This record gives sequence, C-alpha cells and structure tokens, in this order.
Amino acid sequence: MGAITLISIIRHGETDWNTEGRLQGATDIPINKTGILQAQECGHFLNDGEWDVLITSPLQRAKRTAEIINEELHLPLVVMNEFSERYFGDAEGMTREERMIAFPDKDYPNQETTEVMQQRILNGLQQINRNYPDKKVLLVAHGAIIGAILSMLSGGEIGSRKTRLINGGITTIDFAEGQWRIRDYNQVDHLSAYSERGRV
Repeated sequence: MGAITLISIIRHGETDWNTEGRLQGATDIPINKTGILQAQECGHFLNDGEWDVLITSPLQRAKRTAEIINEELHLPLVVMNEFSERYFGDAEGMTREERMIAFPDKDYPNQETTEVMQQRILNGLQQINRNYPDKKVLLVAHGAIIGAILSMLSGGEIGSRKTRLINGGITTIDFAEGQWRIRDYNQVDHLSAYSERGRV
C-alpha cells in the first residue's frame, strides 16, 4: 500500500455564541470555560497518538483550542486560512429563531457561497497532502467546514445540514490511492459530557 496522509479534524471548543445558538461564521468569538475543558480533554486523548503537525484556522476559537491541545502534544503549530469558518453574511450573530424569521429559506444575503467555500477547503486539503505526505495531521476547524468536508467526501450522505457536529468532537479522514476517505466522524467518547460517567 502507498503513502497514507491522515487528518484528524477537531471542532473548536464551545463559545458563548454556540450555547446561545448564534451563527458565528467569520465573527471572532473566544471559547468559554466549557470550551477550554473540551480542548484539554482533546489534548489528553490525542496525547496517545503519534502526530506530526497541528494545523488551525486563524480564528481565535480554533487557535486557542489548538494552543491548549498543544500544551500536551508540543507539535509544530501552523495557521491555515483555508480552514477559517464560512462567512454567513447578514445572518452572523443571529440566533436560530432570528434566522428562521428573517431568512426562512436559509439563503443568507452576502454569505460566502458553498462553491467558494468548498474550493478553498479542497485547496487546503491538497496543500496538507502536498506538504505532509504520509504524515499524521491534526486540524482544528469549524462546524460548517467539517460539515462541508463530510458532505463532499460522502456524496451528500452526511455532513452539511445533516450531521450535528459536537464542539471538541473529532472527525478523521485519510488520503490513499488518489482519494480522500472518511474513517470516522463526530467521535466524542473523550469528552466528559458524553462519557458514561458524565452523561446526564
């Protein structure tokens, strides 16, 4: 078997806007106390692996999550704009209810188009594959970005608008024999809120 590039993608830790159901997009919101705990739990869990590099979106909720994870892992930390969250235009900052009233068709004025978002994500994945062939890569990114990756790689079976992605959850893909494949997605067993002892 040829070289396999593996990427485990972590959704950033929780923010106050996540708990309020507000659409964040390009708005640069920090993680909250729960988000810090989720990042720490990701760091403990990932410490068992042999990772080569940690890549993050430039937005502070992703970057801070990556920095906390890296307190355990001590990896080279690389910022890639290709994995910044989608810009949701006029809907940014709105709660779910506000969005449903203002934009019931979910067509948000001035948002980044799906095509543009997908192309920059694919460019980012190609860059990772080119720069880190046969390596194990960690990537901290955002809900819409991870959802788009899952949707593209599954032919729309899962991902965007179909799969609820948990803060601190881990999705793993790999590149082998000329194509990207999903290994697993939305892995949450390492998060205390989803473990048996922490389940409410």
